[in-house]
Amino acid sequence: MSATAPFGPLDFQLVLLRRMADHQPDLVDDARRELGVSLAQMREANRRWQAMVRSPRARGALSRYRSVLGTPESVEPRRIGDLECDALLWPVPLRPDLRFEVLAAQNGAVWNEWLVLAPGAAGPELRTTADLRPWSCTVDEVARAFAPARPLEGSAPTRWRLAFTPPGEDERIAEFTWGLLQRLV
Repeated sequence: MSATAPFGPLDFQLVLLRRMADHQPDLVDDARRELGVSLAQMREANRRWQAMVRSPRARGALSRYRSVLGTPESVEPRRIGDLECDALLWPVPLRPDLRFEVLAAQNGAVWNEWLVLAPGAAGPELRTTADLRPWSCTVDEVARAFAPARPLEGSAPTRWRLAFTPPGEDERIAEFTWGLLQRLV
C-alpha cells in the first residue's frame, strides 16, 4: 500500500476504521494490526480519501465507491416510503458478516452509506443493553431489536444516533459510526 498505488478496498476499510478510532481506539488498533497495516498507513489512506472527496475534480459519491470498491457484490432495487433507490453492497475485508451498503437514487445521487449485516448472516441476539457491545451490531439491528427506536442527528456525516427504550430501562442513546455500534451514552 503506497501513496501511488490505486486506492482499493483495504484502503477504504482503513478510512472506516479511522473514523471509528474516535470512540474505540483499542478496537481500531487491534483491527489495524489484524490487517497488517501501520498507523501511518491508516493515516495516509484517510488523507488520500479526503483528497478524493474534496478535490475540485471529485467524482460523484457513487462513482467514487465503484472505482474504489469495484463491482458491487449485489445491486437490488429498494423502496423506502415513496422513494425508489438501488441498494449496492460490497464485502468488508475485516468483517465477513458485514457489507458496506450505498443507497443511490436512479440518477446516481447517494442517499445513505453505511455498514449493514450481510445477507444471510446471523446477527447477534439483542435483548438488553448488556448485549450492545462496541462493534457488535448495526443501526438496523438495534432499531429492530428495540422498536420503536427514534433516529437522532449524529455529530458528523458518518455518525448516527438512535434513541430507544430497552425493556425495564430508561431511554438510552446508541452512537454509531458508519452504521456500526460504537457506544451507549
